[in-house]
Amino acid sequence: MRSKSSHNLPTDSTLLRNWRRWESGESRPDDFYAPLIAAAFDTVTAAFFPKARPNRDDELLSATGMDTLEFIGRLRMSDVSAATLDAIRITAERLCCEYPHADPHDLHTEGTAWLRRITSLLDGRLTLSQHREILVLAGWVALLVGCVDYDLGRRTSAEATRRAAVSLGREADQPEITGWAAEMASWFALTQGNYLGAIEAADLAPAACANLGVGVQLAAQRAKAWARLGDGARAEEALRAGRAILERLDHPVDLGNHFVVDPQKFDFYAMDCSRVAGEDRMAESFANEVIRTSTDADGTVRNPMRVAEAHLTLAVVAVRDKDLERAAHEGALAFEGRRRSLPSLTWIAGETARELVEFYPGDPRTLAYLEQLRSLSTDS
Repeated sequence: MRSKSSHNLPTDSTLLRNWRRWESGESRPDDFYAPLIAAAFDTVTAAFFPKARPNRDDELLSATGMDTLEFIGRLRMSDVSAATLDAIRITAERLCCEYPHADPHDLHTEGTAWLRRITSLLDGRLTLSQHREILVLAGWVALLVGCVDYDLGRRTSAEATRRAAVSLGREADQPEITGWAAEMASWFALTQGNYLGAIEAADLAPAACANLGVGVQLAAQRAKAWARLGDGARAEEALRAGRAILERLDHPVDLGNHFVVDPQKFDFYAMDCSRVAGEDRMAESFANEVIRTSTDADGTVRNPMRVAEAHLTLAVVAVRDKDLERAAHEGALAFEGRRRSLPSLTWIAGETARELVEFYPGDPRTLAYLEQLRSLSTDS
């Protein structure tokens, strides 16, 4: 402890004034008085006079040399204009709407280029709201690119892009994006014959998806998986869950967007489950409805991938009805479309092939169908 000679003691009146300031919290005792006062109360200095925690805002402003107004102003500054963000929104929407019919190679090239452009904006100066919106837009385009990758048979790239979309969705706190990424994982597993894996992947989607359009698609993937596992009750339960979500949702504005679930697509899900369950007349009815609602009055097919699977359903029904001529015709129609999802088409076409081989193993029309199926990968 310092001696009296090393510290000039104040007068009684000065000490009294100081004491009152210390008691009121107006000021703190210095390093000479603080230990003396703590000792008088039989404690240590740190317990009686804890060090004041710095104000984090003051510390930040001091470290950056900015006053409050300048600091807030910088948070609101951006290198990206509102017009630029509008253009990116429009482009992302357009790309997602082109998915059902655009050439997959062209769509992949353009989607990948735009994904690079969008993510490059994250290196610039953005407002907080712009940062989140760019993450969201990048998430949607990443989902699209991942879908096209998988359509082209590029499984590794598709999975990598899907995982990137998961990361973007989580960082943006956007459950719809992470939900679609889970749906993609379920779709991947389904087309690879991993039906339990498809159910588990769908179950990893955020709980909030139960009130979003993607929840319908997740329910459909569960239904397809349960149907192939031979559990018709659970398949029907999943379809009911998807139908209930669809009933709660408003009718979508843009039915062309791949990530918008339209009511007409529910027939497509039910068609698949009915065919697998052996409910032929119902499957046939759903397939005809899918073709009708996916085709314009002038014959233009808006959803060629749905229509291809509908023709394969009709081919299966025809085989079971012992009408090989019609089965061969419907199978050929399924392979005519230029826009294909290779894994999905080969998956359903393979199921159709098993029906043909079971009933008509040596027929030339069965062999011709099998040859078309084998050529799918080389034509893609």
